[in-house]
Amino acid sequence: MRVVLAVVMVAVAAVAAVRGQGETFDLVIRGGRVVDGTGNPAFDADLGIRDGRIAALGRVAGVAGRVIDATGLVVSPGFIDVHNHSDTTLLDDPDAQSMVRQGVTSLILGEGGSAAPSARWPRFRDYFGELQRRGLSVNVGSYVGSGQVWTEVRGPRAGPPEARELETMRRLVGEAMADGALGLASSLSGPPGVWIDTDTLVALAEVAGQHGGIYSTHMRTEGKGVFASVEEAIEIGRRARLPVDIIHLKIAEHTMWGRMPELIALISGARVRGQLVEANVYPYRAGQNNLASIVPPWAHEGGTAALIARLKNPALRPRLEAEILGTAPTGDWYNHYTATGDWDGMLLVTLSNPRYQRFAGMRMNEVITALGKPPLDVLFELLVENDGSVPTVYFHHSEEDMRHALAQPFVSIGSDGSAVNTDGTVGPTHPHPRFYGTFPRVLGRYVREARVLTLEDAVRKMTSANAAKVRQFDRGLLRPGMRADVTIFDAARIVDRATYEQPRQYAEGIAYVVVNGTVVLDRGEHTHARPGTVLRSRAKAGSDQEPAR
Repeated sequence: MRVVLAVVMVAVAAVAAVRGQGETFDLVIRGGRVVDGTGNPAFDADLGIRDGRIAALGRVAGVAGRVIDATGLVVSPGFIDVHNHSDTTLLDDPDAQSMVRQGVTSLILGEGGSAAPSARWPRFRDYFGELQRRGLSVNVGSYVGSGQVWTEVRGPRAGPPEARELETMRRLVGEAMADGALGLASSLSGPPGVWIDTDTLVALAEVAGQHGGIYSTHMRTEGKGVFASVEEAIEIGRRARLPVDIIHLKIAEHTMWGRMPELIALISGARVRGQLVEANVYPYRAGQNNLASIVPPWAHEGGTAALIARLKNPALRPRLEAEILGTAPTGDWYNHYTATGDWDGMLLVTLSNPRYQRFAGMRMNEVITALGKPPLDVLFELLVENDGSVPTVYFHHSEEDMRHALAQPFVSIGSDGSAVNTDGTVGPTHPHPRFYGTFPRVLGRYVREARVLTLEDAVRKMTSANAAKVRQFDRGLLRPGMRADVTIFDAARIVDRATYEQPRQYAEGIAYVVVNGTVVLDRGEHTHARPGTVLRSRAKAGSDQEPAR
């Protein structure tokens, strides 16, 4: 009996080993080492693609319109960036150069301030329609931002909202979800998000949950109140009955470094109780926000003009100084200055005023020295003279904490970056290196060099884990029938090149990128093809998910 069974198994294996005999494929990827996105061990196989989907996996025969020789390369699902800010840069450059060259095939947008609802795009169907008319090299999905909804209804004012305002906010979330938004996202560390109370977030998240969406949150603080912020995120998910994804999980307070295991235990406790709570990280020990985030929330109420007026008001100077320097109580506001520890932990990204653009890429302490003025005088001057906004990189969390978070099975990868290009025509003057290097950095530094992750688990965190979070179940795995988003890379050579000092450098080691069956990156060169589509929530998924033209 065992002999007969063995013969049958060998026969089945022989039949399964050759796929697609007599079939025609648009593209065959031959001879690669397949890392399929499940986290299971890699295996050697060919991949056959037809009509934008994976049609065969194994030893693929048949006729192909094109064959890519992937010998010596890894073949994986296309990377899904679950936390991206290309909402407007895609309109300037639909090629999404810096993301495609990292192996990214899908971008998830909309943290806090989403493209819609807005004056330009009253509904998400308007925004998605414009993206599709322009064409996309990558797939794009978006959350609806709680801050965007808040500002549309209430303007730049603190809360709580009136009952009729809350009802309007809930209606706007419902419209966004009906148009295909993937859930509700919040950014609570600064205005307008800092003004949105927990009960309001629950009320908005309930609507997203009723449409099958999730709650993705940049928490209220990642500093001294980080444990309370995680508890708030868990509470919102529990009360609103929807999954939670914590954006760029970190402890951004130098006096609390080393406590990431405790924070992981807090999240794990909720998971043990049956609640779906996950997180994402980027593989850097610095984040990016704005120099204006050093100014307390009350000074932002009323908008930019009101902020600048307060910064110019001598009568308010003592209060502002005391709260910024941490000598006066400020509640649960996340103070980037005290979290970082000093001015040398801040690197200026972009300055709109030509007279100050020479300071882009410099540390704040260097700017203070160059201007020869007291630190707060320089802070206020920079904000006043640059329309209240100076994007800034903050070195505020530790490498050890980041690595510990990265290794957790429920933590995936998101860049918190934007799609830009090296010629400087799109995006900030001196961006965070994550705009160019997030995914190759994980594979080069934390898989190959530091061995924090296995290759298979790293790919899972970039693909199927993120697809599952946003309920895009036809992407993120290499399986027959799945959408043909594929990244092919050299595991021995892949690495990020972007640094804090010289960020405008594309990563190395990505050979090919395929989006919906069309080659977008060919031997490391962008083809300018636009096969991307809009990724809509499950309620809207279906025949309307066609590639942008």
